[in-house]
Amino acid sequence: MTRPVETLPKAHLHLHFTGSMRPGTLLELADRHGTRLPATLSSQTMVTLSPDERGWFRFQRLYDAARACVRTADDMRRIVLEAAADDAAEGSRWLELQVDPTSYAVHVGGLTPALEIVLQAARDASALTGTTVAVVVAASRVRHPLDARTLARLAARYAGEGAGAVVGFGLSNDERRGDTAEFAGAFDIARAAGLACVPHSGELLGPAHVDATLQALRPDRLGHGVRSGEDPAVLDRLVRGGVALEVCPTSNVSLGVYPDLARVPLRRLVSAGATVALGADDPLLFGPRLAAQYRSAREDHGFDDAGLAALAKASVSASRAPEAVKRELHAAVDDWLALPAEDGTRALAV
Repeated sequence: MTRPVETLPKAHLHLHFTGSMRPGTLLELADRHGTRLPATLSSQTMVTLSPDERGWFRFQRLYDAARACVRTADDMRRIVLEAAADDAAEGSRWLELQVDPTSYAVHVGGLTPALEIVLQAARDASALTGTTVAVVVAASRVRHPLDARTLARLAARYAGEGAGAVVGFGLSNDERRGDTAEFAGAFDIARAAGLACVPHSGELLGPAHVDATLQALRPDRLGHGVRSGEDPAVLDRLVRGGVALEVCPTSNVSLGVYPDLARVPLRRLVSAGATVALGADDPLLFGPRLAAQYRSAREDHGFDDAGLAALAKASVSASRAPEAVKRELHAAVDDWLALPAEDGTRALAV
């Protein structure tokens, strides 16, 4: 028998705000605001796309349709609370929720109010669910690098520790768009404020893009980074530099990067010494949430319970949780592993 992954304490470092929505919530918001949704968004199933620009265009169209249903501060608060509740049910005790406030600013009076709504909702959700929610502010590659600097300065104003604080700065959207080096100034602002630098890289593009991101942005973690394993030298540089990878297996398969979950090079990355934090990315589109990523590690890659515990500890170590929280969570993972497998259904309090 094996211990259930839902009771394994863990951190969740790669979850996007809109993409975290429950399908039922999206349908309710669409109905409330009179927004017509593509049929694909009517149920929580894995979207199958091609890894080329056509596939990304389809993904972005679906994502934009979902984002267009988020119109009010109450909508935004609901998304944060439900994301925290869903994470809590799957054993996540620390969540770093990624949001670009630009998308919602028009509805709530500007960038600052949009971010403050999310931060207050994160504090409220942390108190209600027991899962601490912090925030990563993310810029988009499809916008001007000066916009990214504006967001980095906003993120820096709210930098801190714990529930409802901004703990990181990211860069999302299609890796093939924009010049990575042009966003270096924004990351310099974030780094000076003590924020984790967590740009996306190494999913749609290969190790050469990872190498360029390492040189230009000096990240602490990479959103995805999974294709760094295609070049041992790049992977070794990541490992030696202590750059963690936020690996999202179901996302990789849905976007056509790998044909199935067994082909995601999770074992190769871990065996090379990389710090890997499993994430769900956008479960609204891709279907499975966080616990499913751990089940895939077990079922598709042969990780035993000790291996799953090591992945959970890696997610905690790579997070921006305070050191005392990290120690508590590491101890809770040890407690989970110490339980007899047949007793693994007992939930662990942290």
